[in-house]
Amino acid sequence: MTLAFEIPKQPYSGRIGTTTVGTGKGSVTLGGAESYPFYLFEGKMPNTPKIAMEIWDYDPSKEWPAAATAPFKDVISSPDAWAKKCVDDYGADLIVLQMKAIDPNGMDRSASEEVKVVKKVIDAVNVPVVVWGTANNQKDEEVLKGVSETCQGKNLALAPVEEGNHKGVGASALGYGHVIVASSPIDVNLAKQLNILLGNLGLQSNKVIIDPTTGGLGYGMEYSYSVMERIRMAALTQEDDKLQFPMISNVGNEVWKCKEAGQSIEDAPTLGDPERRAIMMECVAAVCYLLAGSDVVILRHPESVKLARCFIDRMVNGGTAADVKGISKSLALKEADLLSLAPAPNLDFAKEVPSKEGAKPKGAKAAPAKEEKKPEKPKPQEKVVELKPKTEEAKPEKDALAKAQDEAKAKAAAEAKAKAEAKAKEEAEAKARSEAQGEGRAEEKAKAKAAEDEAKVAEDAAKAAGDAVKVAEEAVKAAEDARKKAAAAKEKEKDELEALRRKRAAGKEKQEADKPAPEAEPAKALAKEPTPEAKLAKALAKEPESMVAKMIEYLDRIHRRV
Repeated sequence: MTLAFEIPKQPYSGRIGTTTVGTGKGSVTLGGAESYPFYLFEGKMPNTPKIAMEIWDYDPSKEWPAAATAPFKDVISSPDAWAKKCVDDYGADLIVLQMKAIDPNGMDRSASEEVKVVKKVIDAVNVPVVVWGTANNQKDEEVLKGVSETCQGKNLALAPVEEGNHKGVGASALGYGHVIVASSPIDVNLAKQLNILLGNLGLQSNKVIIDPTTGGLGYGMEYSYSVMERIRMAALTQEDDKLQFPMISNVGNEVWKCKEAGQSIEDAPTLGDPERRAIMMECVAAVCYLLAGSDVVILRHPESVKLARCFIDRMVNGGTAADVKGISKSLALKEADLLSLAPAPNLDFAKEVPSKEGAKPKGAKAAPAKEEKKPEKPKPQEKVVELKPKTEEAKPEKDALAKAQDEAKAKAAAEAKAKAEAKAKEEAEAKARSEAQGEGRAEEKAKAKAAEDEAKVAEDAAKAAGDAVKVAEEAVKAAEDARKKAAAAKEKEKDELEALRRKRAAGKEKQEADKPAPEAEPAKALAKEPTPEAKLAKALAKEPESMVAKMIEYLDRIHRRV
């Protein structure tokens, strides 16, 4: 009975979104994967990873290694011609314009001048263009906004957009129709947070590419790989829609600035040919980032592009790499004489004794030599032994003198030792006495200091108590003054109220006394009614009244109405 073997498959609940860069027939669509990178037995990968080639906005010949400048030596001084060669001769899917000249710490080229360079490059090629700044938020925002406005409708990719400049660049990309490359410093949560901020601006998910920050081979690549792997896992298996975006890796810029990529054969003879070394470093890093989930790898050397493209093709379509050509060199082959650099070997095996019979033929020649030397060694020893008694008999007096000298030396040594011990004992006792005296003085000093500290503490406590008493007395005095003031105010208020009552009573009595007969009231009221002019004059002549007087007046009016 035969059982069929089924490959276990990872269930996926998410899908990577798609982002299109460029316009027309030359546009490129990224993303769309439904499984882990190249896991075609588990899900679809409709858009295979793309290869972008980088160009700089000025001639970097003096800064780059010879291996990097050799393929572009005829066009490296012209960014638009350089871009055209990358597309026509080397088949680049995208062009990445590294705007190194705008760096404020370098050439500090103005935004208006840089926009002209970008426009020339865009017009020279028919593939999408990624415009990459220098990670200086302020200068990048200024330049990228100018590029966005000038190249409206070209659907460029603006990079890098960080949290510090996402509002300005994001709004410009939204208004003029461009894609954003969201760059975060090797952290899943920070990448997600930046995507959320861009979404809050109104940027659609199909207008975002993630740049999780790329580390060079041996210079942090493992950290970038780990973060990219976790981003893909969260997007595909945890349905995190804020991480379901294509990713881009700036490989060439990071690898070629490593020390090892630029060292000559004289500086690093054990690392091999400098040209092949740097190309292989770029290829290895590119393959690692493709396996981590990168949808675009940015490379510099044409040979790296060729090898990376072969890798993608074999992973997607299958086949072996037997028919893939090796690295085609542009420079002369440089090799080091490793034999002259190697340390001299240790060939001294004479002391080793063979343990097997098979080793006897090798040591057969050495065996007779050892046997010939053995009888020669005891001969002088026998002579010495034979001559020794004769020497003792010939010089008995010399031995007795030597014996006496030895006894004298031993006695002198014993006396010297006794004296040294006595001296050491005396010094130890003196030291002990001095230490005891020192301890006594230290103890007395400590006691005096303790007593002084106690006195000082007591003085501080007494001073604090005096201050407290003083504060308490001032508080009591303040309370007494407040009480007196309150009593005086209360008494004054009582007097005013009493005066008000008396005045009201007197006014009421007067009103009762002056009250006329009922039939004469209308006529009297008309007679007493003052004219408007009189009222005005009275009001002008009247002096300002106090609050108490006004209250009395109001009360009088109330009583009159009643």
